[in-house]
Amino acid sequence: MSNPDDIATLMCGPLGCGKAQLARAAGREIILKISVRSKAAPLPAVSMCALLLLLLIIGGTSGCSIKRLAVNKLGDALAGGGTTFASDDDPELVKAAVPFSLKLMESLLSESPKHKGLLFATSSGFTQYGYAFVQQEAEELEADNLTRSRELQARARRLYVRARDYGLRGLEARHPGFRLRLNDNPKAAVEKMRKGDVPFLYWTAVSWAAAISVSKDNPEFVADLPKVEAMIDRALALDESWDHGAIHGFLITFEMGRATGEGDRIERARRHFNRAVELSGGKLAGPYLSLAESVCIEQEDRAQFEKLLQTALAINPDEQTSTRLVNLVMQRRARWLLSRVDKLFLPPLETNP
Repeated sequence: MSNPDDIATLMCGPLGCGKAQLARAAGREIILKISVRSKAAPLPAVSMCALLLLLLIIGGTSGCSIKRLAVNKLGDALAGGGTTFASDDDPELVKAAVPFSLKLMESLLSESPKHKGLLFATSSGFTQYGYAFVQQEAEELEADNLTRSRELQARARRLYVRARDYGLRGLEARHPGFRLRLNDNPKAAVEKMRKGDVPFLYWTAVSWAAAISVSKDNPEFVADLPKVEAMIDRALALDESWDHGAIHGFLITFEMGRATGEGDRIERARRHFNRAVELSGGKLAGPYLSLAESVCIEQEDRAQFEKLLQTALAINPDEQTSTRLVNLVMQRRARWLLSRVDKLFLPPLETNP
């Protein structure tokens, strides 16, 4: 979830450098997925009049069945679609608007705690917000204001844990007893999952990985890595092309730190990169950043690093409005990484004349 220098400091040592790869995988894939799917958009274009009317019904009625019906109808509207945020060209405006929609969905979940659409929207929404607007700011501040950076890291972790818990609640609602089975035997637990479970598997795994990446002092988080691996592997097996290649995008970096993978990890990462680009039509900046940060830095390949980031910057965010926001956010990160290139790579060796 961070640039390689920062995450090496954050995650290596007692956790091992493999956790650094997990951290970068979680972070880039979170941001890659901001509002790409209409169902992942935290707040669709719901009529404000309808919203106020339903809130009045919720607050004023004493009939439990009527109240629950109103909550569920509003929950369906909030969780069911809309590309308002995804097509926005102002990330700062979205940053200010998202918390309201997330808190509104949480208030509805308190009335209808098993609403699958709301559980999915809150899991994906808190994950995306945590990385795009909290974690990235923490990374950018680290060199100049370490205290504030750590405060933001702690806030991001809380958001990721909240997202993870909503994801687990969604999987539990679909498969009662799942959480207990996951604790006992992660691989066996996810075998019961089907294609329709892929969205929950993906967001639960990504938010969990993100929480682990900023929890180096908490061994309980690190011990949960096999659960993350089991869920993302099952999602890949069920629907490898899901959501513009999102799973492959996450695995570009995850494979670099995987202890259980077969064959050369760089080759595995590059295969996921090629498939992610294919499935996204080359119109998403995220996969290019993933390969640049996870593979090029390790191999000291500055030329390819810069080429990949320039390719990401060359994508026209307006060409595909459904991914405008995610590309704008990723392109901002690409520019930040390019500004730090001299810190990320060793200087070339001088040759004697």
